[in-house]
This record gives sequence, structure tokens and C-alpha cells, in this order.
Amino acid sequence: MASHPLSGPQKAAAVILALGDGHAAALFARMHEDEIRDLSIAMSSLGTIPAPVIEELCQEFGDELGQAGNLVGTFESTERLLLKTLPRDRVSQIMEEIRGPAGRTMWDKLGNVNEAVLANYLKNEYPQTVAVVLTKVRPDHAARVLSLLPEGFAMEVVMRMLRMETIQKEALEGVERTLKAEFMSNLARAQRRDAHEIMAEIFNNLDRQAEGRILSALEERNRDAAERIRGLMFTFEDLSRVDGAGLQTLLRAVEKDKLALALKGASEGLRELFMKNLTERAAKLLRDDIAGLGPVRLRDVDEAQAAIVALAKDMAAQGQLMLQDGREEEMLS
Repeated sequence: MASHPLSGPQKAAAVILALGDGHAAALFARMHEDEIRDLSIAMSSLGTIPAPVIEELCQEFGDELGQAGNLVGTFESTERLLLKTLPRDRVSQIMEEIRGPAGRTMWDKLGNVNEAVLANYLKNEYPQTVAVVLTKVRPDHAARVLSLLPEGFAMEVVMRMLRMETIQKEALEGVERTLKAEFMSNLARAQRRDAHEIMAEIFNNLDRQAEGRILSALEERNRDAAERIRGLMFTFEDLSRVDGAGLQTLLRAVEKDKLALALKGASEGLRELFMKNLTERAAKLLRDDIAGLGPVRLRDVDEAQAAIVALAKDMAAQGQLMLQDGREEEMLS
């Protein structure tokens, strides 16, 4: 091992790689985003590790696990462990977040909330409260939320963020209490959805080949469940149920190259519906673009259609258009 000194994260990365894809995926599913990032960086820097080193690592891992006896996790033991592998300033930041009133879990959950949902809630809060929240979530997520707030209100928030110094513990505790009592609890209740709805959303994000394969296998095991999921799925062809005004709003927002690629693989009926909601000149240009594409890969068409469906869903969440899924169609028939 001396000829191949490895850091703590590199040792963990090597052991995970040795365990294989199946076990690695299960482990990653239980890790925080930061942990996955650190391990990914470590993996990418490993290079070739000789088999004897891998054997020694696995032996070391097994020995330490076997000798652990009763395990007690404390702030102090966690800090000592982190200091062995991370710079002191990074450890201090992590420990502050763990010990802090809000904690990692709260802000991590908030960072995973859809930006339209979060913006809709925050627009009714005090600008100072919003400023605190946006300084605690990831910058990319904060940017998307900020862009969805009313312009005047957003500027009030920005000014408070610029003037903000160190956030006092009491202020963070107050914001956390408000979010937990008024927002996160309501969000949790609202998200108690049928398992078939959740699976339909997951299937919507599969490529066509994987979707067909998994749905076919599910039909053999549980035909009722497969049919229910298929009825709940919103596909590119379902955009035919969007009204004219909504479709025109969507078309103005779609990237033209994505639209041409998506329509290349669409049904003739849906393609014509899109054309009817464009100006005559825009429709002609789009037809020329589609014709000029030549042969295209099915995967590229699927990705373009999925991007447009995702955009339509985002716009629907913001109230810019109405989407109808299979359930509404069945109820109206």
C-alpha cells in the first residue's frame, strides 16, 4: 500500500468500484449530493489500481468494520474523521451546517423543491425572509426562483441580499420554523400521491426503448397497473390536447431546432396542429427545417420531444397553459 498512497475519499471510491455497479448504485442512493460529488472526483483521479492494492483495501475495510464493536456517532467523532480527509476550513463549514439551527437536511430538502412551487410560496413572504432562503439554497436554484418572483419584489430581495451580513442564529431559527410550519408540512401533505402517478412521471423520463421494455414486462406481471400508468403518462402526442392559445404560448418558448427534430418523429396530425398555430411564414420555415434534417436518430427525437414536454409542464406549473392528462380525458368521455 505504501507505493500507492490513497486519500480517504480515494479509498472509499476504490472500494465502491470494487463492489460493482449494482452495489455502487444502492450506496449512492443513500448519499448526500456533496458526498457523491466528492467520491466522483476521487474516482476520476484513481487511475489504474493493482489487484493487490484492491485486496488490501477490502481487507482493511473488513477488519475495521469487524473490530468496531459498539459504534457511537457524535459531533466530535464526526469532526475527527472529517479532519483526516478534508481541509480544516471545509470541515468547519460542514460542522457549522450540521450543528446549525437549520441543518443540512432542511435546506437540502428545500433545494429540491420545484422552483415554481417555491417562488409561488416565497412571493407572499417578507423580502428579508426570501433573502435568507435564497442565500441558503444552491446558487443555480436560487437564480431560477429569483427569476420567477415579481420584478419589483425580486429587486427588494436582491437589495436585502446585497446588504446582508452574517445571518444571526435567531433569524435562521425563525425562518426555519416558518418554513417547516407553513411550507414543508403543506408540501409533504400535497405530495402524498398515488404510486402510479409517481411511476408515470418516471416513465415519462425514460427513453422510448426503455419505456417500452419495462412497460411490456410490467404488463406480464400486472396488466392493470401497466394500463393505469400508461393512462397517467403525459407524452409529446398529448400536446394535441392543449388549446390553441396555450400551444401558441408554448411554440414561442420552444427552441426552433428542437421543435423541428421533435416533429420529425411526430404523427402527421400533431405536426399539422403545430403548423396551424404558427404564422404562415413560420410554418413554411419549420417545414423546410424538418425536410432539411434528413435521417435522424430515434434517441435524438425522443430527447427533443421530452425537452418540449418538460417545458410544457413547467409552463403549466406557472399557469401559462393548461395540460390534460389521460385521467381527465377518461373522466370527460
